[in-house]
Amino acid sequence: MRVVRFEKFGGPEVLTVTRAPAPRPGPGQVAIDVAYAGVNFADVKSRGEGYRVPSLPFVPGLEVSGWIRAVGDGVTGLEAGRPVAALTPGGGYAETVVVDAATVFTLPDSIDLRTAATLPTVLPTAHALLHEVGRLRAGETVLVQGAAGGVGTVLGQLAGAAGAGRVYGVVSGAAKAEYALAHGYDEVFVGGFADEVRAATGGRGVDLALDPVGGETFRRSLEALAPFGRLVSYGNASGAEPWRLGQPELFPGAFSVAGFSLLTLAATEPATVREIATRAFRAVAEGTVRLPVTAEFPLAEAAEAHRLMETRTTTGKLLLRVAG
Repeated sequence: MRVVRFEKFGGPEVLTVTRAPAPRPGPGQVAIDVAYAGVNFADVKSRGEGYRVPSLPFVPGLEVSGWIRAVGDGVTGLEAGRPVAALTPGGGYAETVVVDAATVFTLPDSIDLRTAATLPTVLPTAHALLHEVGRLRAGETVLVQGAAGGVGTVLGQLAGAAGAGRVYGVVSGAAKAEYALAHGYDEVFVGGFADEVRAATGGRGVDLALDPVGGETFRRSLEALAPFGRLVSYGNASGAEPWRLGQPELFPGAFSVAGFSLLTLAATEPATVREIATRAFRAVAEGTVRLPVTAEFPLAEAAEAHRLMETRTTTGKLLLRVAG
């Protein structure tokens, strides 16, 4: 089978297409013939910085869709030939991948394989940020960093569907602002946002802020909170030093700060991820949420997909087409 892997850390050029034997599932595992693989910023970080790379060579890819090839001992409710989507700790840039059965999701008839490949990381993350961690209540205001990205595209729609009072987004350029406004946001700020949020909320601030950037953006998001506001950190795209907070920052506004990582939760509590994913996928099946594929590349051009993502100009979701 074909796989895309890297043997050293570096730029997109370190991604190479090679051949390897198709893996077989062990106990509790499922082998999937991949139709599409999602491309995520975490894949770029793994290639460039070694993020979540246990050893080299390494095959990136955190989410796939396709057809079950075979199931291992002890797996029930899944059978060969069934179309599925799956969350994996790596290995998705390949024609066949082996995944723990706990993070393999069967698909309703209304979700095709191309759409399904956009879902395993983005939908559960967005749902958990708003509901399980953020505890959004009807009428509350929400501030989302990276509003035009994959997770951001879904957050705007899910927040509106949950009855949020106003949903504000932050993006890096005017084109992204236009895109975000078409996907559930009431108002979008370009670049700066602290003063803009205060002005938009009559000086009160927002009830829930969601931040994948870290660093100074994290600090400013905290400053943008209303009394009793919550801030959820779910990444550190800035590469800044990890945030540290104490009583002086939290006491004045009775703020709460939480963190979320879907990959970590999948490794420690896969059953919980399955429950969240089931609820999140329902929103797509019912038409509440749509996640556009804005660029698609054949598997052999994975490096080009990474180059595009590194420009930070992308919106929506990027895919690799593996089958066909």
